[in-house]
Amino acid sequence: MSTINEIRHRIQSVRDTRKITNAMYLIASTKVRKARNDLEKTRPYFTALKDELDRMFALTEEEVLDRYFGTTEDGDEPGTHGILVITADKGLAGAYNQNVLKKAQELYHRHGDSKMFVVGEYGRQFFLHHGIPVEHSFQYTAQNPTLHRAREICELLIEQYKECKVSQIDIVYTDFRAGIDVVSTTKLLPLDRAGFLPKSEQPATVFEYEPSVREVLEHTMHSFVAGFVYSALVDSYCSEQNARMVAMSGADKNAEEILSDLSLEYNRLRQAAITQEITEISSGAKSMKHKGANK
Repeated sequence: MSTINEIRHRIQSVRDTRKITNAMYLIASTKVRKARNDLEKTRPYFTALKDELDRMFALTEEEVLDRYFGTTEDGDEPGTHGILVITADKGLAGAYNQNVLKKAQELYHRHGDSKMFVVGEYGRQFFLHHGIPVEHSFQYTAQNPTLHRAREICELLIEQYKECKVSQIDIVYTDFRAGIDVVSTTKLLPLDRAGFLPKSEQPATVFEYEPSVREVLEHTMHSFVAGFVYSALVDSYCSEQNARMVAMSGADKNAEEILSDLSLEYNRLRQAAITQEITEISSGAKSMKHKGANK
């Protein structure tokens, strides 16, 4: 049985831990708001890029379109696949990392011939320990996602795609939808034809592109892919912080329950000690009284 001093020390330890979890909860909530605000500020730019791609695809030769749309109408492309996996740099975020890595493993084993590109130290260590080779690890990009980092990732992936080192690029990340974290697998390249307007529905306004539609399209495609990667980084980052908020909130509630149980046990032992002291004093007083009466 624990002593009063042991319970007192444990209560203090739980209170100190609770201060840490509460601080982590507040920090995570602040980071979520900031990241979502940054994404909302850049979203109109990438929406305009999507509209412009619709217009340029209507003016571009079919062989240029095939380069970005691939060879299959629906389903996976033949050849080596590149898989971009976005994880966190650390844990203490519930099942956030495990859910992403489980989906990435399923995709990797389903296709067989795949190259892994990993964002986040947690994912890199996971694949290392499970003997899954990693083509490239983007270290420390899970925290504080920026458009510059997204462009660096984009350039490497598009280079692999253009050089035919990979025939398809999939991205596994956690989509943050109205506070609900959903692990999503999206085919980044080649593009899905269904996501763009058919030529019969293209805007009637005609623009001139300098130096050429092909060169402008090349530059715009890089920005479009970088925008999607940036959006995935921010969504994943928000999901990580949201998962950490939930985990820390659960830890805080557990600490409350532990403190309640410990306080009850502490008060019970203290009351028992007081009762014992009173009993001993009462017994001593009676003994002294009997001794005085016998004299």
